[in-house]
Amino acid sequence: MQNILVTGGTGYIGSHTVVDLIDQGYHPVIVDNQSNSSLDVLRGIMEITGREMSCLSVDICDKAALTEVFQSHDIDGVIHFAAYKSVNESVHEPLKYFHNNLTGLITLLDVMKSEGVNHLIFSSSCSVYGNVKTLPVTEKTPFAEAESPYGRTKQIGERLIEDYGKAHPDFRGINLRYFNPAGAHESNAIGELSLNPPTNLVPVITETAIGKRPGMTVFGNDYDTVDGSCVRDYIHVMDLAAAHTQALSSLDRLDTDNNVEVYNVGIGQGVSVLQAITAFEKVSGKQLNYAIGDRRAGDVVAVYADTNKVMSDLNWQPSRNIEDIMSTAWDWELKRSKQ
Repeated sequence: MQNILVTGGTGYIGSHTVVDLIDQGYHPVIVDNQSNSSLDVLRGIMEITGREMSCLSVDICDKAALTEVFQSHDIDGVIHFAAYKSVNESVHEPLKYFHNNLTGLITLLDVMKSEGVNHLIFSSSCSVYGNVKTLPVTEKTPFAEAESPYGRTKQIGERLIEDYGKAHPDFRGINLRYFNPAGAHESNAIGELSLNPPTNLVPVITETAIGKRPGMTVFGNDYDTVDGSCVRDYIHVMDLAAAHTQALSSLDRLDTDNNVEVYNVGIGQGVSVLQAITAFEKVSGKQLNYAIGDRRAGDVVAVYADTNKVMSDLNWQPSRNIEDIMSTAWDWELKRSKQ
């Protein structure tokens, strides 16, 4: 059984990936500083898997603390989620994002080097593409200007890993560029549970529907899209979790010039904000209170994935659609409201 360090492992995507890792026979080691997550998720992981998990309270920018984790847990590989992720916040606090997201990655790679750990899965993002001219985007689509400091940290993070791979022949890395994770585990034991008010569309929808928010805003309806609202590729979080485990198992088969591979992970279909709202209203039977507002700084107009490469190379494909996403997200919201 391999010991896999999961940075940001009590966060949204991290916790769901921990569940999939356990299901696939790995032993996750969770580190998280709880800056935007709760240890309550560990109870949910226990409920789903029967495995009692603990979380090491470590900031990945702390080299000494991170080194201690590697040395005391005999780490075989790393899945790196720990990063700030709000596009809107990054526009207003760029230094916070550059410091945490890039210093954390540099520190992690430095410790991996010193401890002889050569396997890394990096949580990247479709934000690296910026506003693209041709859809769907493939892994060969060139980076456009990042629309936010958050997106720029992911662009630079990928380049850091690629350059590191060129310099270290034994290293193997995969950058997973995922699109818009949403939904919850079908058990309702875990889901999206950030400490800060969520800005992602799906939890904003469910919080509005249940009355935690008086209403919600659709940021712009005058874009050049199917209905004027922004278009995204929404992927169920458990499909995304499975992609990380599949990527991990394929690292030793990598055969690239710099030992680093890149994959888009999405459904491969664009869904507009207004279409997502319609899907929610259909599965929940509730009418959502929303208004059309101004465009929001940092938002990309439209982006969705070509997923042929990840399906071919990793033998992975999504099994859930936007209605499945909305259904599980709504069930999770209903459960949370009763706690």
